[in-house]
Amino acid sequence: MGRTLGIILLIGGTLVALVLGVLMLTYSREGNLSGGAAILGFTLGFLVLVLPQWGVGAYLLWKGTQEAKTEAIAQKQRELLDIIKAHGQIDIGDVSIQMQQSKDEVQDMLHQLVGMGLYSGYINWDEGILYSKEASQIRELKRCYHCGGEVEFAGKGVLRCPYCGTEYFLD
Repeated sequence: MGRTLGIILLIGGTLVALVLGVLMLTYSREGNLSGGAAILGFTLGFLVLVLPQWGVGAYLLWKGTQEAKTEAIAQKQRELLDIIKAHGQIDIGDVSIQMQQSKDEVQDMLHQLVGMGLYSGYINWDEGILYSKEASQIRELKRCYHCGGEVEFAGKGVLRCPYCGTEYFLD
């Protein structure tokens, strides 16, 4: 909505500038205004009518573009969560193909979701398998599901097995 309104304001400001220019030129040629008065009239009209409209329009266009980018990221994150929930266990390569994202992008999204407290599960980076798990089961986790090694905290909401590299994400 902001982008559309921004574009409308930019176009409207341009039209106002054109009308203002034509009016000042016409009045000047008819002899109703001197050349200096026409320039002054155009300048004042431009400063009062056109510049504010362009400024607000440019801001709304920029803000709308930022919101669209944020919404696109949120949509990809929702898509990742839906894929994980639907499969329970899925290869990161398959997720990458399904989402048309690189493995690194999928990994970044996954870490963002963990940081927001929206995902819990675990992943074995060596095998590239992503697992969905209930947070309550993972919170009680002492040993790695993959190799049996003792897991340790690796950061906010993340447990890691130092032996096989499997990471477990808490919500």
